[in-house]
Amino acid sequence: MTALQQQGAAAKAATYVLSTAGTAKKNAALEAIARILTERQDEWLAANAEDVAAAKEAGIRPAMLDRLTLTPERIAGIVDGVRQVAALPDPIGRADKTETRPNGLIISRRRVPLGVIAIIFEARPNVTVDAAALCLKSGNVCILRGGREAIRSNRCAAALMREALASAGLPEDCISLVQDTSHETANELMHLDGYVDVLIPRGGAGLIRAVAAEASVPVIRTGEGVCHIYVDNEADLDMAASILLNAKCSRPSVCNAVECVLIHRDVERAFLEKAVPLLDAYHVELRCDPEALALVGDRGIPAAEGDWDAEYDDYILAVRTVGGMDEAIDFINAHGTQHSESILTKNYFKAQHFLDRVDAAAVYVNASTRFTDGGEFGLGAEIGISTQKMHARGPMGLEELTSCKYVIYGEGQVR
Repeated sequence: MTALQQQGAAAKAATYVLSTAGTAKKNAALEAIARILTERQDEWLAANAEDVAAAKEAGIRPAMLDRLTLTPERIAGIVDGVRQVAALPDPIGRADKTETRPNGLIISRRRVPLGVIAIIFEARPNVTVDAAALCLKSGNVCILRGGREAIRSNRCAAALMREALASAGLPEDCISLVQDTSHETANELMHLDGYVDVLIPRGGAGLIRAVAAEASVPVIRTGEGVCHIYVDNEADLDMAASILLNAKCSRPSVCNAVECVLIHRDVERAFLEKAVPLLDAYHVELRCDPEALALVGDRGIPAAEGDWDAEYDDYILAVRTVGGMDEAIDFINAHGTQHSESILTKNYFKAQHFLDRVDAAAVYVNASTRFTDGGEFGLGAEIGISTQKMHARGPMGLEELTSCKYVIYGEGQVR
């Protein structure tokens, strides 16, 4: 057996313990994780500092560097997320449907763990803990494979969490990290049939598409975020400018950041006069169609055709002029990734039409796309934002990490 196959076998063995561990024991393990990450955060910060230094030397983009960097405040937020997960209701064992058939059989559908979940992700050490916490509470064992940029941070976090599991009386292999960040191990993980029950990629569009195309184990696609905001001719333009600023600039490297703004021709000049000065504070590059470029002048650059499908993960915004809402909807459905889309309008009927026709996991009226997040939706942390339609869609919390088992009670019935 290869090293990864041995890791998969250990993970599979741990599922038989974790799946029946019970809520109290899982919560105790989560509290142990929260405590050890707090008490020994200096170790995690030191490992992260080495990753950040190496990333700077390698010339990593500022937005990606932001994803990589840990601070005491960010660790406090991560730890708070672990405790929020512990406080959530345990979905495992819950019967969400029970029926007595005419022949007397009692048929019940119960929530059960998926099993072994492998997660491939990029330079975000917070994912290491968020994913592990959600998997643990939902009774799933996880195999984590992060990017090379965060390997020191991830090794430290995984080691601390495994220590916490042992102190709580659960197998350390409920959480494991792939130590080798080469493409070969990623490819092997995608084909770890018999050990991995589902694979979840978290990262940019390239990673997600490559995993979906290559993997032989089941894949849940997450995180491709070409998100749009449509500014209607009946929008409150001051509010619209504020929302666009938040959606683009509060954290441009995440998948729920807006990448393209569509502006109704009738209000484009007035809106850009309000929005551009706000975007200037963050030096946002504007890639504009000819009409928008004529209004912003040297402040923008001409958009290429590829800009309408780009996930920038940076301070770059595509700007396009539309003649009305239906044109905006058609454009979003053609170029979006079914993640998060928003309409800014004071017209109730337009808002409802937009909600009905836009095909996305999350559709907003007069709000920033940045709210598509497990914590903001009351799910605690999230394993990712599913942009597909099978099994789970949108932020994937505890319930989305379960499957079902039918349990049937009889008294001698035969067919």
